[in-house]
Amino acid sequence: MQNLDHPSRSTDPILVVDDEKIFLSALQLTLQRAGYEAVACSSPLAALEELNRRKFSVVISDQLMPELSGLELLGKARLIQPFATRILATAVLNLDTVINAINKGEIFRFIIKPWLHEEFIATLQNAVQRYQLICQNAHLQTATQDMNAQLVELNRSLEQQVQLTAQQNKQLGELNTALETNLRRSIELCVHTMQTFYPSLGNQARRVTQFCRAMAELAKLPPDEKRVLESAALLHDIGLVGIPRQIIRRWQENPNALAGPERALIEQHPILGQELAAFVSHLDKVGQIIRAHHERIDGHGYPDQLMGENIPWLARLLAVPVAFASSRLEDADALDQIKADAGTAFDRDAVRIFLHAQDIATVPRRERQVTLAELRPGMVLAKGIFTPNGLLLVPEGQRLNATYIEKVLNYNRVQPLVLTLTVYC
Repeated sequence: MQNLDHPSRSTDPILVVDDEKIFLSALQLTLQRAGYEAVACSSPLAALEELNRRKFSVVISDQLMPELSGLELLGKARLIQPFATRILATAVLNLDTVINAINKGEIFRFIIKPWLHEEFIATLQNAVQRYQLICQNAHLQTATQDMNAQLVELNRSLEQQVQLTAQQNKQLGELNTALETNLRRSIELCVHTMQTFYPSLGNQARRVTQFCRAMAELAKLPPDEKRVLESAALLHDIGLVGIPRQIIRRWQENPNALAGPERALIEQHPILGQELAAFVSHLDKVGQIIRAHHERIDGHGYPDQLMGENIPWLARLLAVPVAFASSRLEDADALDQIKADAGTAFDRDAVRIFLHAQDIATVPRRERQVTLAELRPGMVLAKGIFTPNGLLLVPEGQRLNATYIEKVLNYNRVQPLVLTLTVYC
């Protein structure tokens, strides 16, 4: 058990007030022997001055005093130092008055003169502990209020930061959308330019793109690699724009018929395609794939004679649908040729993915360019035939017969039409 003669100490002293100086001295000595610092006042008014001057843990006051009664003094002490524990000492007990004072919170306890030493020390110890608990509670409340205020400020700051981040993310999203839109428009413009220069190139680019889109799904490419592959598919032949049309046509119809300088010119078109792609922002990786899409696994491709895995994976994927879309063979024969070239011209995994993509890709019909003299019954127009004045002569999708062909040739004799027409293969 706790020794009552050695109570927990308080940093603040005890104020004792009694107009009987002998009793006051004895009480002060008792407190000091019990380990407490005591301040003695024989006058209630002097005690009020002390209360205004320094803090006290406990105020013990006699009831019957001149100037002020003990209850009056303790009532004023409550206003000056509300945390201090107030004890009334009296030899004459007016029970109703004392109980009323306790109920109103004016005093904590009362003690009857003369008192037992042990009871007095126990009461005093409880009074000091009460003061300490009230002070600690007040400190905790103050700290809690400060923390709450800081928390409110942090929440406000966090909310502002969240709002700012959301606004920045929205702006960044809008910027990315705008950049993506501009990039798509730039690519479409390039494809349109290529198609205007040589119509079948545009058709081939869109066919290859559909195959590559399906292959990207099957290969589970990340979104950024999908975009690179699809962009490279659309622009893979953009470098041909700088080559004369007649050379392009001979290359498409019979590559072996090209003369040495013509072949060298054709084999430079992946390099030119990379250079043209570099003019569009964010297409550096696309340009690298364009440059390598005519390389071969066996190292006999162009323009850099890369071999095997030295060829970028996306370029190896792109090479297969490009070969299929540009082949002059029927689709079944073209597929057989690609299978035969797996491991030499093409990456085996790329061929496997392409063969599976045949079942899921939605691909436009193949187109090719023909002259008026090459028109044959059964051909289907991929684009309508217009007069120089803009009048429709034969609509798109029309299957030609001898009558239609004669009509076109007769009109051409009177007023020349375009040199080449686009038909479905």
